[in-house]
Amino acid sequence: MAYTEQQLDALGELANIGSGTACTALAQMLGRPVDIKVPSVVALPLGEAIEAVGDPELPRTAVKLDIFGDLDGTVLLVFPLEDAATLCGMLGVEPDSEVGLSALGEIGNILGTSYVNALGQMIGMEVEPHPPVTTTDMLGAIVSTVLLERDEIGDTALMLDSAMFVEGEQCELSFLLVPSADGVADLLSRIGM
Repeated sequence: MAYTEQQLDALGELANIGSGTACTALAQMLGRPVDIKVPSVVALPLGEAIEAVGDPELPRTAVKLDIFGDLDGTVLLVFPLEDAATLCGMLGVEPDSEVGLSALGEIGNILGTSYVNALGQMIGMEVEPHPPVTTTDMLGAIVSTVLLERDEIGDTALMLDSAMFVEGEQCELSFLLVPSADGVADLLSRIGM
Protein backbone atom coordinates (compact mmCIF):
# COMPACT_ATOMS: atom_id res chain seq x y z
CA MET A 1 0.00 0.00 0.00
CA ALA A 2 1.26 3.50 -0.82
CA TYR A 3 1.02 6.11 1.92
CA THR A 4 0.39 9.80 1.36
CA GLU A 5 2.86 12.47 2.33
CA GLN A 6 0.39 13.62 5.00
CA GLN A 7 0.27 10.12 6.52
CA LEU A 8 4.07 9.85 6.53
CA ASP A 9 4.32 13.33 8.09
CA ALA A 10 1.99 12.20 10.88
CA LEU A 11 4.15 9.12 11.49
CA GLY A 12 7.23 11.36 11.41
CA GLU A 13 5.73 13.58 14.10
CA LEU A 14 5.20 10.53 16.30
CA ALA A 15 8.85 9.60 15.70
CA ASN A 16 10.03 13.08 16.65
CA ILE A 17 8.09 12.94 19.92
CA GLY A 18 9.64 9.54 20.67
CA SER A 19 13.10 10.86 19.88
CA GLY A 20 12.68 13.66 22.42
CA THR A 21 11.93 11.12 25.14
CA ALA A 22 14.87 9.01 23.98
CA CYS A 23 17.27 11.99 24.11
CA THR A 24 16.47 12.64 27.75
CA ALA A 25 16.88 9.00 28.79
CA LEU A 26 20.09 8.47 26.78
CA ALA A 27 21.63 11.70 28.06
CA GLN A 28 21.12 10.44 31.61
CA MET A 29 22.70 7.06 30.77
CA LEU A 30 25.68 8.50 28.88
CA GLY A 31 26.13 11.54 31.12
CA ARG A 32 26.39 13.70 28.00
CA PRO A 33 24.06 15.88 25.93
CA VAL A 34 22.18 13.89 23.26
CA ASP A 35 20.20 15.10 20.27
CA ILE A 36 18.38 12.87 17.83
CA LYS A 37 17.20 14.04 14.42
CA VAL A 38 14.67 12.01 12.41
CA PRO A 39 14.95 13.54 8.93
CA SER A 40 12.75 11.04 7.15
CA VAL A 41 10.11 8.43 7.78
CA VAL A 42 9.20 6.05 4.98
CA ALA A 43 6.83 3.13 4.77
CA LEU A 44 8.34 0.55 2.46
CA PRO A 45 7.75 -3.03 1.46
CA LEU A 46 9.88 -5.09 3.79
CA GLY A 47 12.44 -6.07 1.14
CA GLU A 48 13.00 -2.45 0.11
CA ALA A 49 13.31 -1.34 3.74
CA ILE A 50 16.05 -3.87 4.32
CA GLU A 51 17.91 -2.66 1.22
CA ALA A 52 17.50 0.95 2.37
CA VAL A 53 19.27 0.13 5.65
CA GLY A 54 22.36 -0.97 3.77
CA ASP A 55 24.23 -3.67 1.95
CA PRO A 56 23.07 -7.05 3.33
CA GLU A 57 26.68 -8.29 3.12
CA LEU A 58 28.06 -5.62 5.45
CA PRO A 59 28.39 -6.31 9.17
CA ARG A 60 26.16 -4.31 11.50
CA THR A 61 25.23 -4.30 15.15
CA ALA A 62 21.50 -4.56 15.73
CA VAL A 63 19.24 -4.41 18.73
CA LYS A 64 15.91 -6.21 18.40
CA LEU A 65 12.87 -5.51 20.58
CA ASP A 66 9.73 -7.54 20.06
CA ILE A 67 6.58 -5.62 20.92
CA PHE A 68 3.22 -7.00 21.96
CA GLY A 69 -0.19 -5.64 22.87
CA ASP A 70 -2.50 -3.62 20.66
CA LEU A 71 0.34 -3.55 18.15
CA ASP A 72 2.48 -6.66 17.66
CA GLY A 73 5.72 -6.51 15.76
CA THR A 74 9.44 -6.05 15.99
CA VAL A 75 11.60 -2.97 16.41
CA LEU A 76 15.05 -3.30 14.92
CA LEU A 77 17.72 -0.65 15.52
CA VAL A 78 20.72 -1.04 13.24
CA PHE A 79 24.07 0.67 13.90
CA PRO A 80 27.11 0.76 11.61
CA LEU A 81 29.99 -0.95 13.45
CA GLU A 82 32.00 2.27 13.79
CA ASP A 83 29.05 4.06 15.41
CA ALA A 84 28.43 1.15 17.77
CA ALA A 85 32.12 1.38 18.73
CA THR A 86 31.80 5.13 19.31
CA LEU A 87 28.86 4.64 21.68
CA CYS A 88 30.69 1.89 23.56
CA GLY A 89 33.78 4.08 23.79
CA MET A 90 31.71 6.79 25.48
CA LEU A 91 30.79 4.23 28.12
CA GLY A 92 34.35 2.93 28.43
CA VAL A 93 33.59 -0.57 27.17
CA GLU A 94 34.74 -2.62 24.18
CA PRO A 95 32.04 -3.06 21.49
CA ASP A 96 32.89 -6.74 20.90
CA SER A 97 32.71 -7.67 24.57
CA GLU A 98 29.74 -9.05 26.46
CA VAL A 99 29.60 -5.79 28.43
CA GLY A 100 29.73 -3.78 25.18
CA LEU A 101 26.88 -5.74 23.62
CA SER A 102 24.90 -5.34 26.84
CA ALA A 103 25.51 -1.56 26.78
CA LEU A 104 24.39 -1.35 23.15
CA GLY A 105 21.34 -3.42 24.07
CA GLU A 106 20.47 -0.92 26.77
CA ILE A 107 20.94 2.00 24.36
CA GLY A 108 18.70 0.21 21.85
CA ASN A 109 16.22 -0.57 24.61
CA ILE A 110 16.04 3.11 25.59
CA LEU A 111 15.62 4.25 21.98
CA GLY A 112 13.14 1.55 20.96
CA THR A 113 11.07 1.75 24.12
CA SER A 114 10.93 5.55 23.92
CA TYR A 115 9.63 5.45 20.36
CA VAL A 116 7.13 2.68 21.06
CA ASN A 117 5.85 4.22 24.29
CA ALA A 118 5.41 7.64 22.64
CA LEU A 119 3.56 5.98 19.80
CA GLY A 120 1.31 4.09 22.20
CA GLN A 121 0.53 7.18 24.29
CA MET A 122 -0.22 9.35 21.26
CA ILE A 123 -2.63 6.92 19.65
CA GLY A 124 -4.08 5.19 22.68
CA MET A 125 -2.51 1.77 22.15
CA GLU A 126 -1.21 -0.52 24.85
CA VAL A 127 2.21 -1.61 23.61
CA GLU A 128 4.76 -3.56 25.63
CA PRO A 129 8.34 -4.06 24.47
CA HIS A 130 10.19 -7.20 25.51
CA PRO A 131 13.85 -7.20 26.60
CA PRO A 132 16.38 -6.36 23.89
CA VAL A 133 18.53 -8.85 22.02
CA THR A 134 21.81 -7.51 20.61
CA THR A 135 23.83 -9.11 17.85
CA THR A 136 26.60 -8.30 15.40
CA ASP A 137 26.42 -10.06 12.04
CA MET A 138 25.87 -9.43 8.35
CA LEU A 139 22.79 -7.22 7.91
CA GLY A 140 21.06 -9.81 5.72
CA ALA A 141 21.54 -12.53 8.35
CA ILE A 142 20.24 -10.28 11.13
CA VAL A 143 17.07 -9.39 9.25
CA SER A 144 16.46 -12.97 8.11
CA THR A 145 16.71 -14.21 11.69
CA VAL A 146 14.28 -11.55 12.94
CA LEU A 147 11.73 -12.45 10.29
CA LEU A 148 12.02 -16.18 10.89
CA GLU A 149 11.42 -15.75 14.63
CA ARG A 150 8.03 -14.06 14.15
CA ASP A 151 4.93 -16.00 13.09
CA GLU A 152 2.89 -13.11 11.74
CA ILE A 153 4.94 -10.34 10.26
CA GLY A 154 3.57 -7.66 7.99
CA ASP A 155 4.94 -6.93 4.58
CA THR A 156 5.42 -3.21 5.32
CA ALA A 157 8.09 -1.64 7.50
CA LEU A 158 8.33 1.89 8.83
CA MET A 159 11.90 3.08 8.52
CA LEU A 160 13.28 6.08 10.36
CA ASP A 161 16.73 7.13 9.28
CA SER A 162 18.06 8.87 12.33
CA ALA A 163 21.14 10.81 13.23
CA MET A 164 22.10 10.85 16.88
CA PHE A 165 24.51 13.47 18.17
CA VAL A 166 26.24 12.83 21.48
CA GLU A 167 28.20 15.92 22.56
CA GLY A 168 28.26 16.91 18.89
CA GLU A 169 29.62 13.57 17.68
CA GLN A 170 27.33 11.96 15.10
CA CYS A 171 26.24 8.31 15.28
CA GLU A 172 23.93 7.03 12.58
CA LEU A 173 21.25 4.45 13.13
CA SER A 174 18.34 3.01 11.25
CA PHE A 175 15.14 2.28 13.09
CA LEU A 176 12.76 -0.26 11.57
CA LEU A 177 9.32 -0.96 12.96
CA VAL A 178 7.95 -4.11 11.36
CA PRO A 179 4.38 -4.47 12.63
CA SER A 180 2.24 -7.54 12.21
CA ALA A 181 -0.05 -7.64 9.18
CA ASP A 182 -2.13 -4.44 8.85
CA GLY A 183 -0.16 -2.82 11.67
CA VAL A 184 0.74 0.34 9.74
CA ALA A 185 -2.87 0.76 8.59
CA ASP A 186 -4.02 0.36 12.23
CA LEU A 187 -1.57 3.06 13.35
CA LEU A 188 -2.79 5.47 10.69
CA SER A 189 -6.46 4.83 11.41
CA ARG A 190 -5.89 5.60 15.09
CA ILE A 191 -4.44 9.00 14.24
CA GLY A 192 -7.35 9.73 11.90
CA MET A 193 -5.53 9.16 8.63
